[in-house]
Amino acid sequence: MNITLNGQPKTLDSVSTVADLVRFLGYEGKRIAVECNGDIVPKSQHGQHALAEGDEIEIVVAVGGG
Repeated sequence: MNITLNGQPKTLDSVSTVADLVRFLGYEGKRIAVECNGDIVPKSQHGQHALAEGDEIEIVVAVGGG
């Protein structure tokens, strides 16, 4: 499957949901926000939100500081 991830084309083989993508990228357990085709995907929906060919995904990782 081919998607656009944070503005860059990416080919994925064994990823079918947002949760799979988050796990694949190593963001599991981190504070992130996910947008799919312009719509925010709530964390509670990551496991059910299926990815499709050509999806545009943006993932923002929260960085702590002070």
